[in-house]
Amino acid sequence: MNNKLNNYLIINYTKVLFNAILLSFCLGLILNLFEEVEFFKNTEESLLLPVILTLSYIPNLIFVNLMPFIVFCSAMWFFITIKHNNELLTLKVFGYSNAKVITLIGLISFIWGLLILILINPITSDMVKFYEKTKSNYSKDTDHLVTINRNGVWIKERKNNDLYIVNADRLENNFLMDVSINIISEDILIKKRIEAEKANILLNNWDIKNLKIFNFDKTGNVEIENKDHIEFISFYNVEKLNSLFKNLDTISFIELLTKSENLIIRGYEKSTISEKINSFFALPFFLALMTILAAIFTINNRNSNNINYLMIAVLTCAVIYYMKDLSVALGKSDRISPEISIWIPIIIISLINSIGLLQINEK
Repeated sequence: MNNKLNNYLIINYTKVLFNAILLSFCLGLILNLFEEVEFFKNTEESLLLPVILTLSYIPNLIFVNLMPFIVFCSAMWFFITIKHNNELLTLKVFGYSNAKVITLIGLISFIWGLLILILINPITSDMVKFYEKTKSNYSKDTDHLVTINRNGVWIKERKNNDLYIVNADRLENNFLMDVSINIISEDILIKKRIEAEKANILLNNWDIKNLKIFNFDKTGNVEIENKDHIEFISFYNVEKLNSLFKNLDTISFIELLTKSENLIIRGYEKSTISEKINSFFALPFFLALMTILAAIFTINNRNSNNINYLMIAVLTCAVIYYMKDLSVALGKSDRISPEISIWIPIIIISLINSIGLLQINEK
């Protein structure tokens, strides 16, 4: 009998969860499609390409970024249903306490999180990689190009009819190391070359110190200047470079674990990789805790008004989202460790759940 009841709870919760995922996917498809159509509106591409790109982008958004909130809403709907149908009372007759039902559904969410990491995330990361590569090919801003490869960091910019080619050995925190900036005229002649050990690119006004400037005239003669400091205005800063070429959504959880050293050599920050790995490890726990939290709100609430449940769900998701955002911001500003910033919301929700489960057990 217990196996039948377990299967009944698991199957019904899984149905609710997959229906919520399907609904989220449809909403995401509609909303993101407008953005992609707007991007391609002045090209000769058909509607098929925006649809393909949307289908490539949405799965990662849903399965990795939004899944905790989808699970929360699904669990809330599931517990509302069995509560209104008096199934909780029936389950108690067969020896199922509230805590046992919640634990079972929380375990299903935890296992679902593991499946996302092992089976789904490698696929969604490849889809994001395809999305970014395809969309970059249609970028109109050809005067500003960046690439990071085994030969270092390469940046191309055009300003005042001059072409600026920046090459650096690597990106290290806020600095480009072993920097060389070539300024080429519209006649394809080198006007100037700037060389320095490093350049601070935290802002768009790069701070370059202890540099040499090679000035070339039209006859090929070179005049060398040594300067302590100059400011170089660029379209790019460290945040822009990180967002363009260090999107860890293109790298799966398994790759982060097995190839982290190679990624650091390629210029990825060790703290950023560690933060992403911890966020992946936290996902199954986050899903389980959100399930338990939804159960606590539903079972402890004696009001049967569905509007109240909806308001609770929306407010809870908003509070948790901003709590996560604040914690990550503290980590990025070095107020706390980036790794700890991932686990702080998990710890807070765990404490809230502990109090809520004690109250439920008393009923």
